[in-house]
Amino acid sequence: QVQLVESGGGLVQPGGSLRLSCAASGSIFRASTMGWYRQAPGNQRELVASITTDGRTNYAEPVKGRFTISRDNGKNTVYLEMNSLKPEDTDVYYCRAFRGGYGAYWGQGTQVTVSS
Repeated sequence: QVQLVESGGGLVQPGGSLRLSCAASGSIFRASTMGWYRQAPGNQRELVASITTDGRTNYAEPVKGRFTISRDNGKNTVYLEMNSLKPEDTDVYYCRAFRGGYGAYWGQGTQVTVSS
């Protein structure tokens, strides 16, 4: 079974930066599309950014130009570099791995709080 562990969350001031990491254990990481999602209390979980096996990226409109997703297949790790953070970015951020024919796997989430 694929296991995903997020880290790097915390409290940051508006305008600041934060880097999230998601370390994966399992055999399908290199063949999986990786994504970051976020969810606030009472809201649905929504896509923040994703990256395919060949490096194609996709970003939600609110984070375009501010967030960057990347992956290191040698380390089985996906990153989310978050810049110019805003209070509305406050959420629990979840890492997701997806491979067609195998399904999706989720991490437990890491809290990001943007506040002065």
